[in-house]
Amino acid sequence: MDTGTLEKPRSTAHGAPRAYDDLPGPPRLPVLGNLLQIDTTRMHLQLEDWCAKYGTIYRLKLGKRRVIVIGEHELVSTILRDRPDGFRRTTRLEAVWSEMGLANGVFAASGETWRSQRRMVMAAFDPAHVKAYFPALQRVAQRLASRWRDAARKAEPIDLQADLMRYTVDTIAGLAFGAEVNTLESDEDVIQQHLNRLFPAVYKRVFAVAPTWRWFPSADDRQLARSVVEINAAVDGFIAQARARLRADPSLRQHPVNLLEAMLVAADEPGSGIDDQQVAGNVLTMLLAGEDTTANTVAWMIHLLWRHPAELAQAIAEVRRVCDDVPTLEQLAQLDYIEACAHETMRLKPVGPHMALQALRETIIGDVRIPAGMVVFVLMRRDAVSESKVPRASVFDPARWLVEGGPGQAASAPKRISMPFGAGPRICPGRYLALLEMKMAMATLLGGFDIVAVDTPDGQEAKESLNVTMAPVGLTMQVRARV
Repeated sequence: MDTGTLEKPRSTAHGAPRAYDDLPGPPRLPVLGNLLQIDTTRMHLQLEDWCAKYGTIYRLKLGKRRVIVIGEHELVSTILRDRPDGFRRTTRLEAVWSEMGLANGVFAASGETWRSQRRMVMAAFDPAHVKAYFPALQRVAQRLASRWRDAARKAEPIDLQADLMRYTVDTIAGLAFGAEVNTLESDEDVIQQHLNRLFPAVYKRVFAVAPTWRWFPSADDRQLARSVVEINAAVDGFIAQARARLRADPSLRQHPVNLLEAMLVAADEPGSGIDDQQVAGNVLTMLLAGEDTTANTVAWMIHLLWRHPAELAQAIAEVRRVCDDVPTLEQLAQLDYIEACAHETMRLKPVGPHMALQALRETIIGDVRIPAGMVVFVLMRRDAVSESKVPRASVFDPARWLVEGGPGQAASAPKRISMPFGAGPRICPGRYLALLEMKMAMATLLGGFDIVAVDTPDGQEAKESLNVTMAPVGLTMQVRARV
């Protein structure tokens, strides 16, 4: 029976790997285990704190589910590189996602299904394709600038995350699907409101003690069901429109003008194994990943720069030296310091500070045996902010990413330890586009405006809130348009 005392590691035979029951971990209750101790909105902070207390590998029990938590970056990297054959996203996540009525894309796919989808998605995200779609990003950036000029004229505070999510939704819809959603110039941002319900609902249901939504659906559950219908209809509409364009203009098969057309062309190749349902899953993945992750990273970057005036001044100087009013692709490529700010932001405030994976086969990680089916939480940030791993780890210092040749050439501890886009075969296929969006947003802000204030509800450092992705709480910004 579990007790309320601190759990000590059990001894093992000399040289034998430890098993789950040999590991230390926080005290737990019978049946529920550690489930009631978990605050899902700050779970990443709890996992990091427990790592400091119980070591880089420890155990949890979430109801019936046994979980091993790993915080050592080299072991995390080993696990990430052993995908898709050794580890996958959890079956619970996939079940919750499917039960909600959502199509699975490359994010949750595994095995051969993942391989075929990955080829399609990588073809769509090829940098050459992204460059061809760049004018769509420029148009969205101009709409963002117009929205912020209006706020400046009225001296109104900007809801930073809401506006950045409009920017990322409009970008991914235009650049990826050829659709002018245009939430930036309208308050009728229906698709964004529907999308914003998905991640919190998924996260809540993954960690629920019981599936109450099946028996006693709440008002939120009923609204979620309506949102899923609307989202699926929008996704189906994007696909139908793209297929109509491909039929009307066969030359698009050689030169697709957006990511969805490129995906459909790849899916239609003989033997691709891809159908429109899988394409739909990846359209949804792009919408969700493109909205939350990029928007939250830019919000964190603006917050961190505001709290570090010297670094903000250097970022402003670079943008105003390099960029025109509407930055070109070539100009964005020269924003080395802005890119370094993005990497430093993702080191300190990764939107995915931990990841839940499931072992597909028995393996040894460090000195611990991981049986097939075991759920493993990998801590993506823990070592990247550890003073023993990274010099001045708690300090926001973009210059640490810069060496001769630009930020991409930095062979430093942060570059080896920080893994905001993952690692191995399943590294994020949209990382090039994400960095491009981040640089465009920052160039739009710093080139066209002076920041008057970036505020939090309590005037302190922004609090971290986790709902699948990690977001700053309640950021507002006031700007003054440059003449």
